[in-house]
Amino acid sequence: MADHVTIVEMGPRDGLQNEPEVVATADKIALIDALSATGLTRIEVASFVSPKWVPQMADGAEVLAGIKRQPGVTYSALTPNMRGLEAALAAGVDEVAVFASATEGFSRANINASISESLDRFAPVVAGALRAGVPVRGYVSCTVDCPYDGPTDPADVVRVSQALLDMGCHEISLGETLGRAPTDRVVAMLDTVTKVIPAKHLAGHFHDTGGVALANVSVALDYGVSVFDSAIGGLGGCPYAPGAAGNVATEALAKHLEALGYSTGLDHDNLAAAAKIARRITEPTHV
Repeated sequence: MADHVTIVEMGPRDGLQNEPEVVATADKIALIDALSATGLTRIEVASFVSPKWVPQMADGAEVLAGIKRQPGVTYSALTPNMRGLEAALAAGVDEVAVFASATEGFSRANINASISESLDRFAPVVAGALRAGVPVRGYVSCTVDCPYDGPTDPADVVRVSQALLDMGCHEISLGETLGRAPTDRVVAMLDTVTKVIPAKHLAGHFHDTGGVALANVSVALDYGVSVFDSAIGGLGGCPYAPGAAGNVATEALAKHLEALGYSTGLDHDNLAAAAKIARRITEPTHV
C-alpha cells in the first residue's frame, strides 16, 4: 500500500486573504463545500484577525455557520490573539493556528511584534485552545529567506518551531514564504530542523513564485515530512512578502505526490471543479 501524504487546504484562508476585492460570504461557503467533496480531511477556512487589517476575513463566523460540514473533515482557522480565539471557539472551529516568523523583520511587518513578543502573545492562545479541547497548529514563516532580513539562519527556524511545540502545538508548518528557494537551501534548513524536531511534527508550506514548490516538496518528502499545505487553483500570496505569488496548487500537488507513488485520497475531478469555483470567485469582474 502506498504511503499516505496529507494535504492541508489553505485556499479559503491563505488563498483568499490577499485578494484585492472582497469575496462574498456565499462564494466562500460554496468554495469550502466544493473542497469538502474532494477527499480533503483538513481545510483552513477563516482567520479571526482584526477586520481593519484583513477585511477579506471579517466574515469568519458567518462562513463557519454556513458551510456543510462533512464527517472526517477538520475545519480550522487562524487565531492571532485571545479575542480571535474566543471568536473562533464560538464559531465552532475544530482546530486553530498561530503564526510566528523565523525572522525579526517579517515578524514586525506581519504582526507588529518581535519574535519574542509574538511567542508571549501566543502562549495564552494555545493554552486556552487546549483547555477547550481544540488542537493548535503553529506556522513559521520565512524559514529559508526573508524579504526584510535576507537569508534565514536554520537555527532560528529550530528555535521558533521548538517554542511553539513546547507551548502545545501538535504540528509546525514550515513556510517558504517567498517561493523562490532553491532545493539546496531547503535541504540545509530541513537538515538542521529534523535533527532536533521529528518530521512527524512538521509540515511543508511552499509558495510557488519561482516554480520551485514541487521540487521542494520532493526534498521535504525525503526528510520524512508527510503533510503539505496548498491552495486550490494556486490562490494566495502574502501581503507582507512583496512579490510572493500563490501557494502551490492543490491539484498540482496531488498529481505530483501520486506520480511519486504516494496516496492522497483526493478526487481529481472534484478538485478541478473546486478550482473552477476558485477562479470564478476571484475574477475581477465577478459579481
